[in-house]
Amino acid sequence: MVTKRANPHRIKKHRSYSLPELAVCLAVHANTVRQWQREGLQPLDNGRPALFQGEAIRAFLSARNAGRKRPCPAGTLYCFKCREPRAPVLRLVEFAATNAATGNIRAICATCETIMHRRARKASLTAIMPGYVVQMTEAPLRLKGSPLPTLNSALERQAVT
Repeated sequence: MVTKRANPHRIKKHRSYSLPELAVCLAVHANTVRQWQREGLQPLDNGRPALFQGEAIRAFLSARNAGRKRPCPAGTLYCFKCREPRAPVLRLVEFAATNAATGNIRAICATCETIMHRRARKASLTAIMPGYVVQMTEAPLRLKGSPLPTLNSALERQAVT
């Protein structure tokens, strides 16, 4: 299971990297770089040590990361349990405004029945969820601010006892 994606922007395009240098630069294990070689990352030549051109590394990692993306089309939210964009159950969606312009869209996944979330602007709700019933709610108080602090501080309690 992949825990993180290697950032292709950490690689300089006009530099050559050896296998250990590449592993250190991307904060991955050397065996990960060897696995990338088996998956199609081409070294400059067949000599030893294996050298990789920065531009080829960037192209390989960008293509690899782009293949994992799952963009959400209109009318769907991303379900983390299913790992796919899914339609909400019963076409019901809740929008919790966090400020005047933006908020969070929440709905229940029709497949696995977990709560899905999506950050959105209030003005683009009709484009994101066309034909859906969107219930507008205020964000809970804990998201907008905290109540006044209590007047009973720990220091005062220690002084009294």
